[in-house]
Amino acid sequence: MAMIELRGVGLTFGQKTCFSGVDARIEWGQRIAIVGDNGNGKSSLLRLLHGSLAPSEGEVQFNAGLRIGYVAQVLDGDSPLSGGQRVNQAISQALANDPDLLLLDEPTNHLDIDNRRSLSRMLQNFYGTLVLVTHDLTLMNQTCDTLWHIGHGRLEVFNGTYADYRAEQALQRESLEKQIGSLKRAREDAHQALMQEQERAAGARKRGVKAIQNSKWATIRSPTKLGRGNTTAGRKQAQILEQQRELTDQLAQQRPVQVIVPRFNLPAASQTRRTLVQISQGSIGYGDATLLEGIDLHLAQGERLALAGPNGSGKSTLARAIMGDEQIWRLGEWVTPPPEQVGYVDQHYSTLAPGLTVLAALASVVPEWTVEQQRSHLADFLFRQGSTVQTRVAQLSGGEKARLSLACIAARPPQLLILDELTNNLDLRMREHVLEVLTDYPNAMLVISHDEDFLAQLALDGTYECRPPVRL
Repeated sequence: MAMIELRGVGLTFGQKTCFSGVDARIEWGQRIAIVGDNGNGKSSLLRLLHGSLAPSEGEVQFNAGLRIGYVAQVLDGDSPLSGGQRVNQAISQALANDPDLLLLDEPTNHLDIDNRRSLSRMLQNFYGTLVLVTHDLTLMNQTCDTLWHIGHGRLEVFNGTYADYRAEQALQRESLEKQIGSLKRAREDAHQALMQEQERAAGARKRGVKAIQNSKWATIRSPTKLGRGNTTAGRKQAQILEQQRELTDQLAQQRPVQVIVPRFNLPAASQTRRTLVQISQGSIGYGDATLLEGIDLHLAQGERLALAGPNGSGKSTLARAIMGDEQIWRLGEWVTPPPEQVGYVDQHYSTLAPGLTVLAALASVVPEWTVEQQRSHLADFLFRQGSTVQTRVAQLSGGEKARLSLACIAARPPQLLILDELTNNLDLRMREHVLEVLTDYPNAMLVISHDEDFLAQLALDGTYECRPPVRL
């Protein structure tokens, strides 16, 4: 008997359908990666498998006595632990129950390089069944041998690695494009044959009229015969057109959706001074705990600086201290921009009110804009459909929350932009779009990220290494 069986499963949030009619099985010992664009329902499918979310249609049948370990994508942000520390803690707690099935949602989010390697080794040696949602291609190829791809409202199962899947997709696209090309040529030939038949029919009619005028008996084809050639050629052309449409639909499902090419707009905010951030002999911490001391950091207008260091070194805390977070005490000399001139996207998207809709979240930032202006701005960030802009923040995927955060920041461009692990929940296509935006961002930027390739493409001016004080 299968570990879990999905029968006709569908999931809908309001007017948004993630998928429907899904039939699939999870067998004992399988290692599955769930892939697809942001917002297609990957995390929701994982919750269905966990049993913490009920399907809108169909049923999920679990094997009796099944032990499940589950780690969610966005963990509680109130803990003093860093994002990486919370991920490690959550995975340890999930494994402590000796699970038959381990469900992980973007587990490498917030992890530094060493922790990512340790996680990969652990998962390769995990004895049970693994189902993983991740955009980390290295982890996916090292630990999974089956793919579940969610897209266009359906689930596709592929046996093999992600690299195999992409190669198979490329072959299918090539085959479909060749078939469409052949049908296009056949359609042109059918059109040409139709034109020739119509010309012959017109010539026959003309000869018949002339014969009658000359008082001769004309050999005139009946209307049925005259139309038969046109009908045959026209039917053939219609059949070819229908085949071409079917193949084009199949090809569209293979390709990235062409309409989601955002036109971000992050114009320069007004600049008031050359130095934005100046910290001399600074210290920060919570309560009696000192996280960082001896901080000497300078950031001028237009400069880009990365905050580096291992998990738990205080990077996110330093960023929040620069923003003036009252929960963090700070000592030393601090010159920082006013809070309203700092744009912040944290790794838990805490700046977004979960009860607001997408449209209301933007309206709270720019209440003076008309609804038309707000809708147009959101469309640039891929929130284009009426049902989408009325979706509540709590129902958005991690990638959608990241896009909405950027949309709100872009509406009132700040002097300083702070990004804390922004790429954690972005699919590969969205990551490229964000890079295009940030590459041209004209103002100052502080970036926290363990994604080395992402940092390399941002053309940083420097790196500030966060090292917590040594405890004796």
